[in-house]
Amino acid sequence: MAENEKRIKTHRIRCLSKMKMFLLAITCAFVSKTLSGSYMNSMLTQIERQFNIPTSLVGFINGSFEIGNLLLIIFVSYFGTKLHRPILIGVGCVVMGLGCFLQSLPHFLMERYEYESTVSVSGNLSSNSFLCMENGTQIIRPTEDPSECVKEVKSLMWMYVLVGNIIRGIGETPIMPLGISYIEDFAKSENSPLYIGFVETGAIIGPLFGLSLASFCANVYVDTGSVNTDDLTITPTDTRWVGAWWFGFLICAGVNVLTAIPFFFLPKWLPKEGLKSNADIIKNDKEEKQREEVKKKKDGITKDFLPFMKSLLCNPVYMLFILISIIQFNAFVNMFTFMPKYLEQQHGKSASDVIFLIGIYNLPPICIGYIAGGLIMKKFKITVKQAAHIACWLSLTEYLLHFLCFLMICDNSSVAGITTTYNGMQQDLYMENAILADCNRDCNCPTKTWDPVCGNNGVSYMSACLAGCETSVGAGINMVFQNCSCIQASGNSSAVLGLCDKGHDCSMMLQYFLILSAVGSFIYSLSAIPGYMVLLRCIKPEEKSLGVGLHTFCTRVFAGIPAPIYFGALVDSTCLHWGTLKCGESGACRIYDSANFRYIYLGLPAALRGLSYIPAFLILNILKNRHLPGENASSGTMLTEAKTTKKENECKDMDQNSKVLNDNELKTKL
Repeated sequence: MAENEKRIKTHRIRCLSKMKMFLLAITCAFVSKTLSGSYMNSMLTQIERQFNIPTSLVGFINGSFEIGNLLLIIFVSYFGTKLHRPILIGVGCVVMGLGCFLQSLPHFLMERYEYESTVSVSGNLSSNSFLCMENGTQIIRPTEDPSECVKEVKSLMWMYVLVGNIIRGIGETPIMPLGISYIEDFAKSENSPLYIGFVETGAIIGPLFGLSLASFCANVYVDTGSVNTDDLTITPTDTRWVGAWWFGFLICAGVNVLTAIPFFFLPKWLPKEGLKSNADIIKNDKEEKQREEVKKKKDGITKDFLPFMKSLLCNPVYMLFILISIIQFNAFVNMFTFMPKYLEQQHGKSASDVIFLIGIYNLPPICIGYIAGGLIMKKFKITVKQAAHIACWLSLTEYLLHFLCFLMICDNSSVAGITTTYNGMQQDLYMENAILADCNRDCNCPTKTWDPVCGNNGVSYMSACLAGCETSVGAGINMVFQNCSCIQASGNSSAVLGLCDKGHDCSMMLQYFLILSAVGSFIYSLSAIPGYMVLLRCIKPEEKSLGVGLHTFCTRVFAGIPAPIYFGALVDSTCLHWGTLKCGESGACRIYDSANFRYIYLGLPAALRGLSYIPAFLILNILKNRHLPGENASSGTMLTEAKTTKKENECKDMDQNSKVLNDNELKTKL
């Protein structure tokens, strides 16, 4: 008796502390992995400009995370349940930290960033060699020297970022499938949605920190401390600006390694949460030992892999759910990956401001939605069929609201020779030989270098030379150009560095877009937990870990990897002017066609999500008369069955006791 009581107390302490400790640790792991993931997504534009690569290649670098993930996801999901899950998660966090560190290495291995400019930062600013000089010899920065070209292209330094992202994907592999299956195995069925809601909330808190860090780093010049920032002729709103992208990766590396520590002190198994009676605890303890003995006696660890796979592939609800996830992930991966670039180009804001606004407007509603979804599932004991309806109709509501984004538009920036004529009239885009006009034809200006100035007539020009400016005053970012022959304005025709501001109306459109995005994010996140519970409850308990892993694998292969690549290529097709390297080759894009960019960014995801509702309605139809394996785990049903069984046992005990008493009385009388 004393030994049993001691074991019961030990189990209670272990259940209270270890389960909560694991929940806290896995939530922190989700925070760290999404911190580095959101930071990577936010720094894509900075990486594109740093290495002068097209958006399609940046999309491939971003998709390389999924490549690393899918290399191990199936095996980790299946074999992970046979091994020590907490330790595997801890090792994954350490590997993620190593990947983040590798991503920051190019900054320390290559030369300082040098942006294209007609104005020499290191040279004599008062020479005015970059201005309009009739019948003179113009000093053009881009040269044909192959050695300088190689230095400017930075060779294949972006490969470090690519490989680091792959390693980060490998490290992230065990966190979600093993963490979710661990909670499902040892938590009460009615507590499981709430716990998963807390974990998913960690996946939102991470991006909140990640976007804040990215906003800070994007506002700091990439070579700060190595160059005098007072001499810079660009600001964070300029498309040539590169923030200190490498600094945030170092922070992410440290956070990931620290997060790994608690997992090495957690046990392989826990008692099922909610066991109160002595018999239940002792029975659970015996079942644990029996499970371990059975696993040791198995001839091969892959004995049930193929049967599980066959069962999952023949499950129509599960397969339709995977199809929905693939289609919707294609839409959302594109929207989240290129959202900073879209808002920068559409509304003329700096990367720092845009990233900060995305975090403020989008993440808190998503966090609240996840928690509310978990609480609703717990409080009202939502069944699988009810959860499917909630997820479908809430998602459809948010989808319809998405179309309002098409009304929140801004016009293209007015750039003479690209989007407007030198007379200020709108012109057809992609016109050839429109860069030169009568006012600057004799100025001997470079026609490819992007060094924009804003005239006091509200029109931007590709450079001060192409604006026909003859003199300048001041230095650095405060330089003012005067006597500009192409600027038709009353009084002195002058210009300042940078593109012209898009105005108050465009800023208001950005606010409306972000408010609508916040409402949509809340509605969609409210449906996320019910939708995820459909996935978990439509498969058998023993197939759960493999089912989650296979679901993740499919979304990585058919959405996470290809989506940024083809979407990046479509974005590249809307480029109006490419940056120029020293050797004259094309670099990163400097300005996009806002209208076409908008149609691709908003239209393609809308079309994809519309297709996803066909399998969604099929699932609702199948669930009408289908009994799912997870429905037995419904808390309400289990509670009712437990009470009924308890009452029946009590009645049986009373009947047996009365029979014993009657027999004793009969024997006494005899």
